[in-house]
Amino acid sequence: MVHGIFVKDKKSNQLLYIITLKLIQIMKIKTMAITVMCATFMLNCNVDKKKDMELPEVDVDMDVSAEEGQLPTYDVDWADVNVGTTTKTVNVPKVVVVMEEEEVEVPYIDVDMPDSDDNDKEERTLMIEAEVTGNEHTLDIKQIWASENNLYVISELVETDQSIADKKMRVSDQVTLNAPELNVKHYIIGERPDRVFNTQHTYVADMNTLKSKMNGDYKVIYNK
Repeated sequence: MVHGIFVKDKKSNQLLYIITLKLIQIMKIKTMAITVMCATFMLNCNVDKKKDMELPEVDVDMDVSAEEGQLPTYDVDWADVNVGTTTKTVNVPKVVVVMEEEEVEVPYIDVDMPDSDDNDKEERTLMIEAEVTGNEHTLDIKQIWASENNLYVISELVETDQSIADKKMRVSDQVTLNAPELNVKHYIIGERPDRVFNTQHTYVADMNTLKSKMNGDYKVIYNK
């Protein structure tokens, strides 16, 4: 675009014409080069055009001045990448020794409380159980102590020499109690096996430790 041209003679007019042609040629060459570069780039990317190209404005008034032009701008989008984790199911070996049911004789304890009748009594099973590894163990209810409305069931856990390798084994013992409703607390004499299952009961080192804790305020109602 040419504005405000003042021509004094024919020679000046020819000079001005030549300058204008040169400027137009230069802009055409630059425009073609930019177009080729953009076309090559767009073959490999997804391109969103944001602004149009604009040629520079030129004022010619003997002295030539040019206003800065603007190249087109683009946003380039590439593939989306997500990084995370996934969960898969794998087989984990677990072996537990299963105890089979079998009819056997178990101790039966009948309790008559003062100021109560048979209608207040209810038959129930007092069972103790432990989960062990390494070697087989035996678990036996040794004594039951009574104090007011409380029953203390004292069992003993003993390790044997029989190996069970990498298996887990549950051992148990039980007695049948026919009595009014009483509070029951279990104590096991022996070392607590390192299994979460065994956290439900209290383990003590020996019988004397437990007796000192009770201060003799109890009555033995069962002794094996």
